[in-house]
Amino acid sequence: MSGAQTEGERLAELAKRRGYFFGASGAYGGAAGFYTFGPQGAALKSNVEDAWRDRFTVQEGNFEVEAPTIMPEPVFEASGHLDGFDDMLVECPECGESHRADHLIEDETDLEDAESLPIEEVEALIADHDLQCPNCGAHLAGESVESFNLMFETNIGPGSSTPGYLRPETAQGIFVEFPRIKEYARNSLPFGATQIGRAYRNEISPRKSIVRTREFTQAELEQFVDPERDEPELDEVADVEVTLYPATEQQADDGDYVETTVGEAVDEEIIGDPWIGYFVGIAQEWYERIGVDMDRFRFRQHLAGERAHYAADCWDAESEVDGDWIEIAGFAYRGDYDLSKHGEYSDDDFTIFRQYDEPKTVERAGVDPDMSVLGPEFGGAAGDVKAALEALAERDPAAFEGETVDVDVDGETHTVDTDVANFSVDEERVSGEHITPHVIEPSFGVDRTVYTLLAHAYGEDEVDGETRSYLSLSPTVAPTDVGVFPLVSNVDELVDRAQAVVDDLRAAGFSVVYDDSGSIGRRYRRQDEVGTPFCVTVDRDGLEGDGPDSVTIRERDTARQIRVPIDDLVAELRTVESGARTFDDLVEAYELVAPGANA
Repeated sequence: MSGAQTEGERLAELAKRRGYFFGASGAYGGAAGFYTFGPQGAALKSNVEDAWRDRFTVQEGNFEVEAPTIMPEPVFEASGHLDGFDDMLVECPECGESHRADHLIEDETDLEDAESLPIEEVEALIADHDLQCPNCGAHLAGESVESFNLMFETNIGPGSSTPGYLRPETAQGIFVEFPRIKEYARNSLPFGATQIGRAYRNEISPRKSIVRTREFTQAELEQFVDPERDEPELDEVADVEVTLYPATEQQADDGDYVETTVGEAVDEEIIGDPWIGYFVGIAQEWYERIGVDMDRFRFRQHLAGERAHYAADCWDAESEVDGDWIEIAGFAYRGDYDLSKHGEYSDDDFTIFRQYDEPKTVERAGVDPDMSVLGPEFGGAAGDVKAALEALAERDPAAFEGETVDVDVDGETHTVDTDVANFSVDEERVSGEHITPHVIEPSFGVDRTVYTLLAHAYGEDEVDGETRSYLSLSPTVAPTDVGVFPLVSNVDELVDRAQAVVDDLRAAGFSVVYDDSGSIGRRYRRQDEVGTPFCVTVDRDGLEGDGPDSVTIRERDTARQIRVPIDDLVAELRTVESGARTFDDLVEAYELVAPGANA
């Protein structure tokens, strides 16, 4: 490794050379913020998605859906994205390059949450620190900072088409389908719906390769709960150890991390909601299992100015890469905001019927307007006035205490005599009530997780007198499970047997690469650098001995090799890949091949 290379530069070079990821459309000059995952990267990314699906969908007993990536404009009017999904843009007066103003401030000052500041304060900070354009060096003081909506706009259909947008998050695809999804859950809370898919944000200044892009993959879970009745199985994760960075510590002059357990964090109200604590605990274990370096990992609580207005609390899972902390997941308590908004804007029911333990007698306020009076008085608006009176009676019965009552219809106030409204309060026997569920959302960035795994897995050491670089990827996510080689490629018996081993491993479900090009040492190094956990070599010693035919298994991280009967190969690799046994266990059970024997 060159001493001048940063971790990010080294990772980008390795990713391009070994087929993990690279800038898209390079033949046409490329487009910032878009990346293609090569053969290794696509496999790693797919394995990360499968591991997430197994833990957050299958093991949690949730539903998985797949919604369209383009949705009509009213969806985003209801969700608030049309009005509030903005970043702060400042344009260079010399070269015309656009930059995220908050990123410029964070890069050049000690401030970490410039995104939460008002535009006027951001403009003042740019001037106070005399910030310059990273592209050409021009001074930006005095330039206006504008709000820029990040959604990609499109049209649905030809002619006078319907405006639509590429979704900026997968969540809305779950929320808008809630009326149907709840039927699959038998209208019973709690339940969760997951989705893994693409999202799109027209970033002002994409950067850090696949960390901040314009098209990316999210894995999201929307957990729907009754806030008064439903609690998570917190005991399952109570003892999970976590590194927390609460808002109070971030704001303190001598603030530091809090090393604790999930159970203690919830009990001490460091994490304010048990559901957030539950998913933080699951995520901690999941990230560790897929290979994130826990010494470079933390959960950071959002400061008040960072949180969305609907979020009661929010924590980010963050990984450290190249000296910077990268958000790789978020855990938000969204309340009933999303379902209430879609219920308000749409024509469907976004509530769940909550059954009482026993029927109750309740007082129900209502009206029975005299339409023989409303009709002549309000004409075509009479039906809307009646509906407005009914809604007002349910919302504010005290409004009918006077001689007249006012209702608003399409911005116009209408006055109705209380006698004509026929307001009354009646007793009614009810067995339950409709409630709007609350939502807890764990949202994972798949691309950023891939980036983190590659950065954290990179290592260098010396093997057989040579410096090697390798990726210590977990077998759970490694793009290839096994590399299979004949020791030499000019002996038909070795080649044929190696091909048979490949066929057996693939039939057993392993991802296998066959390689007979170059020296065996070079072949090992190639697989080490792409993170293949195990290499199997077919040699003469294994086929010409007195015992059963055997092969060597080489473990990537330590380069140790053992000799295993071919008939046992599939079973032993499966036990190690599943975590049932370690390679150390195999070393104890089988013959350890002398160092350098097949180097």
